Amino acid sequence: MAIAVDPSIGGLLVIGPKGTGKTSIVRAFSRLLPEIEVVDGCPFNDDPSKPDELCYNCKKILKNKGSLPTKKIRMKVVELPIGATEDMVLGTINVERTLREGRIVFEPGILAKANRNILYIDEVNLLPDHIVDSILDAAASGINIVEREGISLKHPARFILIGTMNPEEGELRPQLLDRFSIGVRVETIKDPDLRQEIIIRNIDFERQPEAFYEKWRKKEEELRSKIIKARQKLNNVKVSLELVNLVARVCSSLEVDGYRPDIVTIKIARALAALSDRSEVTLDDVKIGLQLTLLHRSRAGGLKPPPKYSEIEKAISQEYSKEKRFKTIIGVEKPKEKMHLPPFITFFR
Repeated sequence: MAIAVDPSIGGLLVIGPKGTGKTSIVRAFSRLLPEIEVVDGCPFNDDPSKPDELCYNCKKILKNKGSLPTKKIRMKVVELPIGATEDMVLGTINVERTLREGRIVFEPGILAKANRNILYIDEVNLLPDHIVDSILDAAASGINIVEREGISLKHPARFILIGTMNPEEGELRPQLLDRFSIGVRVETIKDPDLRQEIIIRNIDFERQPEAFYEKWRKKEEELRSKIIKARQKLNNVKVSLELVNLVARVCSSLEVDGYRPDIVTIKIARALAALSDRSEVTLDDVKIGLQLTLLHRSRAGGLKPPPKYSEIEKAISQEYSKEKRFKTIIGVEKPKEKMHLPPFITFFR
């Protein structure tokens, strides 16, 4: 639920064999998300409370009328079909109508529908790399730019990205794999009691879906309220310099490529603390954050495979022990020295 609290964490990749409920998890997750306020009639589901992020049409309406018509809707799952083309995903500019009518006529694509919703890509490893790359670029920047015949247009594209894949059907290119912030593996359950429970719930749902929803409605509402409360608390959650330093040292010791994993780990840890109604990140939050972030990451320039759970746990234990020994020997906290970073490095809040 961390990405529900802080969508800026980025995309989630669920890896597992067929028939393990990956798609069911995504659909169930969408029911936990709170309603959003949108501009009524806007194909991009613009947020009326953020005038700087409005699409070109909503900005025009706001300028002419001084206000925007609004409504509240439930977030939905927008699925990307395997055979999707670039125009279907990004949208396209109708050049003929644009020239004839003297205004930009944009035909929205899947990214437009996904704005402020969940974009779900099943079997993401089977999509052409250039389409996956375009989606990940939009997810990272929050903007989709469409250029056709010298005409350019952009619109907001902020969505929760969830991809699923079965590794037996092909791997995802390491460069694309690394663009997903969180990676989790789903395994086939061996416990007979748990498998029995899955069978019973599946039959109950197929027989009486409305009764099934009603049975779990209270639990869904509790989780939804928890997410709303965590979102409100997130900006006040603090993380100590020691834990930030621990994350940096663990990622360095495991030879993880890039700095994105370090940043994402801290974001996840803050979201988990907010979900637990705490104002400060703990070591346990950081441990979970590292596991979710590193299990699919490339290392040593792609020469090493992603670390296993055991390797991450060992690295955390070793680096945390070093920190404790340092404090014991010195007897005082490390001095907080001013850092001088190159001008191209920016801190992420």
